[in-house]
Amino acid sequence: MDTLSNLADGFAIALTWQNLLLAFLGCFLGTIMGALPGLGPSNGVAILIPLAFTLGLGATPALILLTSVYYGAMYGGRISSILLNIPGDEPAMMTCLDGYPMAQQGRAGEALSLSGIASFVGAFFATWGLIFLAPQLVKIALLFGPAEYFALFALAFATLGGVSSTNQAKSAFAAALGIGLAMIGVDTQTGVPRFTFGEVHLYDGIDFLVAIVGLFALSEVFIFLENRHGEAEGAGKKVEIGRLTPSWKVLKDCTPTMLRTSGLGFIAGVLPGAGASLGSFISYSMEKKLVDKEGTFGKGDPRGVAAPEAGNNAAAGGALVPMLALGVPGSGTTAVLLAVLLALNITPGPLLFTQNPDVVWGLIAALFIANFMLLAMNIPMVGMFTRVLMVPPRILMPIVAMVSFVGIYGISGSSFDLLVMVGFGVMGWVLRKLDVPLVPIILGTLLGNAMENNLRRAVTIDNGNWWTLVDTPLAAGLWIVAIVGFILPLIFGKMVKSKMRRQGDEEGSLRD
Repeated sequence: MDTLSNLADGFAIALTWQNLLLAFLGCFLGTIMGALPGLGPSNGVAILIPLAFTLGLGATPALILLTSVYYGAMYGGRISSILLNIPGDEPAMMTCLDGYPMAQQGRAGEALSLSGIASFVGAFFATWGLIFLAPQLVKIALLFGPAEYFALFALAFATLGGVSSTNQAKSAFAAALGIGLAMIGVDTQTGVPRFTFGEVHLYDGIDFLVAIVGLFALSEVFIFLENRHGEAEGAGKKVEIGRLTPSWKVLKDCTPTMLRTSGLGFIAGVLPGAGASLGSFISYSMEKKLVDKEGTFGKGDPRGVAAPEAGNNAAAGGALVPMLALGVPGSGTTAVLLAVLLALNITPGPLLFTQNPDVVWGLIAALFIANFMLLAMNIPMVGMFTRVLMVPPRILMPIVAMVSFVGIYGISGSSFDLLVMVGFGVMGWVLRKLDVPLVPIILGTLLGNAMENNLRRAVTIDNGNWWTLVDTPLAAGLWIVAIVGFILPLIFGKMVKSKMRRQGDEEGSLRD
């Protein structure tokens, strides 16, 4: 009953005009950003961080805006997948397999509405999962000491590259780079400046919001400038939307699929590092084995649209569980949201539910509201969102750059931070060209100091004994999971990736 009364308090916070307006704005902007090929939820949230801080929003309103953008971008990713066969981001890749053939058959509106309904079902069940699972995780987290926290952070670094990474060595390099960036500034224990090279502005360390906006938003501007994405503009004009709502028969056929894949996706989201990409892949693969008796998957089967969409949206909700309960992000976007919490002087983890219950429950209530808003918005406004795909990059990218520069200057008032942001933008562009994942860098920058402090504390408490890091069953268990989580993708990661590609190629050739 405590949980439900806390949720009722959360709705009292979320149902103010300001918060409802922010949730609507977040859903609308998130859907647009998700629809634009290449932007995706991580970039969408990163681009709007400066806006949230420039508006001077408090903790709860800022998080409501940014998590609504997160959910909106997860919805929006399917628009370019279905209409152009270009995934808005990695989790939307599996939606291309049946969504694009449906669009070619003149059923684009039906595919878009069905994917919106499946996204709603996945996110709705995931939000209930978050409500009941996160407080239970908090009880376990209260058993954690410095050694356990150090092992938990190591687990996050070991798994966040995960299956979504093309190369574990590149993920490890990115994590090491992030931890190195976290070391910049004055050492909290000795007061000695580290890696500042005599630059006074670096004594406080690198502001992770500057790093995030540079790595995600500005690097996206550089990528667009380089590639121009010209072909996406013309393709958007040729698509026929057709009828907007799926028939009752299609909905009835897809309901069991949506329910099954919501559960699968949620589990994939809760596991650190698995995330929405794995959620959508497992959901599609399982449904294909389970219900594809006539071999219709890949040729425009509505269930092939419902499965990955319910799976990846459930995973998006699931990824919030370890972020709120343990302070360890379950996905790239939750790593960005973690940075926002830290910038607002709120420490995610077990004490968050007791020290800032208004923030947690207001946020959870806002997720429900945002979900219903997205469902109501996405079906009637499908035609308008498809026109977003025709916005030329020469208009879009200067807006992204302007929001980044004005927002960061508004937060810090420092021209030095703008130079640092440009530096991170160039670094993000180079790393993306080399196929090095950016999320472990952000994770390293965010958790590096906490990881170092817990390591020092654990070893100091036990008089310099390094075995203290594996002394307790909980710490040893976390280390085992971290090692297995790092090694498994080496064995299965390439297999899963090649299977995803092979599935796409096979079904593409079947369509041709």
